[in-house]
Amino acid sequence: MCHPLDGEAWKHFDETFPDFAVKPRNVRLGLYADGFTPFGQSVKPYSCWPVIVTPYNLPPELCMTTPCMFLTLIIPGLKNPKEKIDVYLQPLIDELKLLWNEGVLTYDISKKQNFMMKAALMWTINDFPAYGMLSGWSTSGRLACPYCMNNSKSFWLDNGRKFSWFDCHREFFTYGSCI
Repeated sequence: MCHPLDGEAWKHFDETFPDFAVKPRNVRLGLYADGFTPFGQSVKPYSCWPVIVTPYNLPPELCMTTPCMFLTLIIPGLKNPKEKIDVYLQPLIDELKLLWNEGVLTYDISKKQNFMMKAALMWTINDFPAYGMLSGWSTSGRLACPYCMNNSKSFWLDNGRKFSWFDCHREFFTYGSCI
């Protein structure tokens, strides 16, 4: 796969929403979020969560390059924004809903005309703890895997007093397949 448009998710989206797919000026977006501690672990704890949006209607060599990544917000705080992340993301969610439902009037410089641009958030890319915060899925416990759900092969570690998934996802690593 050279570009996300080669993937099954893109093709499924096109089949599900043909009116959106037929207009080449409609934008498909990806959202990235992850936290980091800018001052390291040795000083007073502080967390910083950048949220970045990038368009995927670009050639492969431009997708996810710095000039095409848009910092939409930074969530600061003494710890991660677990319980309040929805409050920080609400303005972004409102704008994404507007872009999906109604679109916004945009100027096309090459054709020197206005058009209604719509956008769709195709996916989020983040680590597992950030996935849990963004989706609301519990990423701990026996049912932590959103793919396996009730078919999870997790097992309880008696001495560690927690669930483990070590070696449970080997079935997904076969040649030529991915999740």
